[in-house]
Amino acid sequence: MEETRDHLAASVLPEPRDLLRSHGLRCTPGRLRLLALLRASPERHLSTAEACARLAQTGAAIHATTVYRTLEALTAVGVAHAVPGPGPTRYGITAEPHHHTVCQQCGQVAALASEHQTEAAARIEELTGLRPDASGSLLVYGRCARCGT
Repeated sequence: MEETRDHLAASVLPEPRDLLRSHGLRCTPGRLRLLALLRASPERHLSTAEACARLAQTGAAIHATTVYRTLEALTAVGVAHAVPGPGPTRYGITAEPHHHTVCQQCGQVAALASEHQTEAAARIEELTGLRPDASGSLLVYGRCARCGT
């Protein structure tokens, strides 16, 4: 369930400072560091604990509570998106709407570009009347290849 980098390219995202300002958020050092981390990790959605660990590895340790609150604030304004588990909620950032697959055993999150799910989303809307929002967020749960059946 590797995420493809072509539709999640960080190069199409605005710089962290510009991204925060465009959403009316202050450019605090913690927000800038966390956004830079998410931007540099488009191939993975990170949990709060993973984000804290990666920040600590770079020498930019931020308290876990601050990371959690920052991720929640970024998600609330649409800068980041959250993908619920099983396991911890994972956070990502991208300029492109996309869907997610979530392994029910290990919690691994992978992104699916919207164009791969257009027909399925149309069929879901036809059957239920439910239309995905602008973020294109559909969650598909199952088991990844590593966890098997």
